[in-house]
Amino acid sequence: MNRILLGAETEYGLFVEGRSPEDQVEDAKALVRSYPGECFLGWDYRDETPRSDLRGFEVGQLSVDPNDQKFEREDASSWDSESRADRVLPNGARLYNDHGHPEYATPECWSVGELVRHDLAGEWAVQRAARAFEAQTERRVRLYKNNTDYHGASYGAHENYLAPRSLAFEELYAAVSPILVARTVLCGAGKVGSESGKACDYQLSQRADFLTTSCSVDTLYRRPVFNTRDEPHADPIHWIRLHVIAGDANLSPAAIAARFGLVKLALMLAIAGRAPKFPISDLPHTLNGVSRDATHRFEIPLESGRTTSAYEVLLGYFAAFEQAATAGEEFCDEDANEMLALIPTWKKDLESLQEGFERFAARSDWAAKKLLLDQVATDLPGGWKSRDLQSYDLEFHNIDPDEGLYFALLEMGAVDPRPAPAELEERLTRVLEPTRAAVRSALVRNHKENLVSVNWRRVALRHEGGIVELEIAPERVYPQELDGLPDVGTLVAQLSEES
Repeated sequence: MNRILLGAETEYGLFVEGRSPEDQVEDAKALVRSYPGECFLGWDYRDETPRSDLRGFEVGQLSVDPNDQKFEREDASSWDSESRADRVLPNGARLYNDHGHPEYATPECWSVGELVRHDLAGEWAVQRAARAFEAQTERRVRLYKNNTDYHGASYGAHENYLAPRSLAFEELYAAVSPILVARTVLCGAGKVGSESGKACDYQLSQRADFLTTSCSVDTLYRRPVFNTRDEPHADPIHWIRLHVIAGDANLSPAAIAARFGLVKLALMLAIAGRAPKFPISDLPHTLNGVSRDATHRFEIPLESGRTTSAYEVLLGYFAAFEQAATAGEEFCDEDANEMLALIPTWKKDLESLQEGFERFAARSDWAAKKLLLDQVATDLPGGWKSRDLQSYDLEFHNIDPDEGLYFALLEMGAVDPRPAPAELEERLTRVLEPTRAAVRSALVRNHKENLVSVNWRRVALRHEGGIVELEIAPERVYPQELDGLPDVGTLVAQLSEES
């Protein structure tokens, strides 16, 4: 079984002092261009096909949020490098403007642990760009790793999983959709109130209010729980990229690991033909119910008429994986070992949640925020009905370590520690896994003068008086020596052999 590449794309909420929503696209572009570190300009957009659907057709157009259209001064469908202000960083990551939000797309990772570190390193990248932008403009800048501005807008924390094309859509949907609902109890970011549907004081998911259909190709409006965009960023004959838009942006390392690890586990079971069956008829309604369930029973109605729960769904997937591994299923050893190490921690988290979530809160964004806001609400007129709680909610996600409430909890030891600063600093400069991201990293670090363009799938280089284009295959293990090759000719020869 080939390993499943993982990647995170996180859009950040942006506030610039003295500026209005009409300025947000220009501010986001300027912020990205202010990035003070080494980078390469020359992203290749040829492989972007956002209207292609995994179900075998192409839609005529994508739905666009009418609120966004009020503020965007150009046709988003024709955005280019100037509009996006794309930067490719020395670790192979991509930093760019997406509809008025600075967005950081991590290098591709094989392990969940590496994905967590690169996602957290992305906070450092956008924060550094913000500080440089702040110095240039003399305007205060705040960045929020969340999914709503409480004015009707939602911005995404997207996930990407490269899986084999041999996996039929029906198998993919059946295996992954129950996890997208049930995992919310472990990786929701938490939210004060609601912006659609039934009113509530607090809910688990920030994204649930903005998901209105079970399945579609759209991402900006009429958003689905299960996104069907077919844009593999690899050879489309052999690969699909599962593009997940239903999750929340996380600050907790454990929550990030659960968000990506649980989908990866479901994909591994789907590829092996061992995914358990939990058919849910109405994904957004069910996700909405789980998100708002203050009883923490987290009931999930199934198509059969039977009612299960998020706990039972997750435990069913854990059991299926453990049984498959015990039976000698041919999982990649590294991936199987990582999943078998994560499953006991997820089981303990579920037990902690059922017993009373004070202990669970150390590893959960939504629970940590809930405990904090419970204390705040006691001092506010109106308690949980106070609109001031939304401000505290936003500041929980402020990624400035000197201001963000999550970082205050971190300093107090109320939430689990993050990776050491040196680890995150290292992830901003290079990749440690020999994925195809290592190719982009080596080129940006050592041969930027020869680079013409890059994207997730290919690179173009000046070589011997011409331009050579090379595919960087997702299944390849690229040699560590790649980063130390002295000249571009040797590197081209090495990559040609790998291709």
